[in-house]
Amino acid sequence: MSIPAYQEMMTPLARLLADGSDWRWVDVKDAVAEQLSISDADRQEMLPSGRQATFDNRVGWAATYLAQAGLLERPQRGVLRIADRGREALTSGATIDNTFLRQYAEFQDFKSRGRLDTESDTSDVTSTGTPEETLEAAYKTLHAELADQIAERVRSCTPRFFEQVVVKLLVAMGYGGSLADAGQAVGRSGDDGIDGIIKEDRLGLDVVYVQAKRWTNTVGRPDIQAFAGSLMGYGASKGVFITTSRFSGEAREYVRRIDKRIVLIDGEELAGYMIDYGVGVTEVASYSARRLDQDFFDEAV
Repeated sequence: MSIPAYQEMMTPLARLLADGSDWRWVDVKDAVAEQLSISDADRQEMLPSGRQATFDNRVGWAATYLAQAGLLERPQRGVLRIADRGREALTSGATIDNTFLRQYAEFQDFKSRGRLDTESDTSDVTSTGTPEETLEAAYKTLHAELADQIAERVRSCTPRFFEQVVVKLLVAMGYGGSLADAGQAVGRSGDDGIDGIIKEDRLGLDVVYVQAKRWTNTVGRPDIQAFAGSLMGYGASKGVFITTSRFSGEAREYVRRIDKRIVLIDGEELAGYMIDYGVGVTEVASYSARRLDQDFFDEAV
């Protein structure tokens, strides 16, 4: 039989986890395949890129969407568990698909981060977008999910590893000189945070004060005021404040009104920069989209 679409795997997946146990991802795939009578031969079918099995990809996206909607939980890496919302969905008797999941604000927020301004949506079987729009929307969806995964891992990493993440990202962005230079300049300062002075360029013509907090609570205006006050003591006029959480509106407004140049990077932006600069991520596939060169063919007329 053909491999079901990922939306068709959502209800079977939720039913599988309805026993309330913690399921390892490898066991989930085997159980779903058995439940849907997917043969070993079908499970070997690969995506066009040849990088991943089609079945694994589809059941993986089914799990991702259910988790983003709050129907499933991920208590630890590689483990799935049904949530109370998932039990309620099964009790309702409704078919769980993207249409059903849109009733949840968390799912709508997730989808909005991976959607174009048009109404095209690659999560649906039928899309009204052009091929170019569909490709772009798919990229944005993959980017949003990857950013969520990165943010989750960074928040749970050790202080020492968090320091390494910040140093490598700053160097990748062109600050701090070499890894060795930046590593010596930026170090742990306690309070689940790091700080230091780094070169703004490789020559060290100017410096930037860096503070990074591996926090879950919102960074408020008092924290940024204290950071701004520290700039003078460190002989710096520019600062970067990085957090794994978020900044309050008052904190962002304060930065806009003061004369010191301070850049605020929250958890979502941190994950985005890590993707853009290749820190903590690896490329699994690359596609080159081409279009007709109209100027070239105009010469033949």
